[in-house]
Amino acid sequence: NAALRAAGAVVPDSFNDLPEAIKVTYAKLLAAGTVVEGPEPEPPKMPMDYKWASELGLVRKPAAFVSTICDDRGEELLYAGMPISRVFAEDIGIGGVLSLLWFKRRLPDYACKFVEMVLMLTADHGPAVAGAHNTIITARAGKDMVSSLVSGLLTIGPRFGGAVDGAAETFSWAIDTGLSPQGLIDAKRKQGELLMGIGHRIKSLENPDQRVVILKQYVMEHFPECPVLKFAMEVEKVTTRKKSNLILNVDGTIGCAFVDLLRGSGAFTREEADEYVKAGVLNGLFVLGRSIGFIGHYLDQKRLKQSLYRHPWDDICYMLPQNTVESVCEPEYKGGK
Repeated sequence: NAALRAAGAVVPDSFNDLPEAIKVTYAKLLAAGTVVEGPEPEPPKMPMDYKWASELGLVRKPAAFVSTICDDRGEELLYAGMPISRVFAEDIGIGGVLSLLWFKRRLPDYACKFVEMVLMLTADHGPAVAGAHNTIITARAGKDMVSSLVSGLLTIGPRFGGAVDGAAETFSWAIDTGLSPQGLIDAKRKQGELLMGIGHRIKSLENPDQRVVILKQYVMEHFPECPVLKFAMEVEKVTTRKKSNLILNVDGTIGCAFVDLLRGSGAFTREEADEYVKAGVLNGLFVLGRSIGFIGHYLDQKRLKQSLYRHPWDDICYMLPQNTVESVCEPEYKGGK
């Protein structure tokens, strides 16, 4: 410090004296004209801290998307506002949880039981159907569970399992427009469309599908009303006169009964009921239920350590032409004109 002071530097006696030394030095330089004071610049505005402002309610960040069925931010997980502890305390079951997450409301006990019955009855229908077959082949190709499950689910559509929505829309439309059972059949025939929910490759009047029998019995005993299902049963009486396997199948039964549930349970307005049908909620039941079986087939193949599947030649009809078909460009390669 002494050396600095000897060299002409301003050195305070202690660190605490530094502010005063700066002040005195500045005053001297100002008096000597070495320093000229200018106007004080306006300090730059610092942006408001978002977290602080958000806590005070001064700003709001736009939401990336909206969710109204589940909230995990608090001390307890909420399903449509219902704490998870209450879900278990009241033992609402899978049907109750589905009603909260799909419909944002508690459905009557008979409705929740019906949902669980649908999931149980649609869980599987053997390895020969399209979805299970795909799942098995994918599993035997060494793929993981998700890939195998998805390969099966992607077969669900109008020809396999996906007729639930179509049946619900068709039969409810027929009732709403005042068509008779024969009138609905005639309308579909004129349109050149299949009557979704009617027909089965194996089952018939003589060999009824027990899944349909179980569902019909439950609906008749527990639903307050079931006009759509009763109408479909009247249509079945007409179609089976032509062929005994043109029965009301499980897709049609589920679709019609679920429309009766939505319209007759008192939990939905008519507009809400129709909106859920159009949104595809009924096919969601089949997808959810059948996923149980697809995962079962995947695990079964892994447990059995089945090798890569290759379809046998004798089960394929090869229909190649006898003579090689020349390309339309072939003459150019042969020097033709």
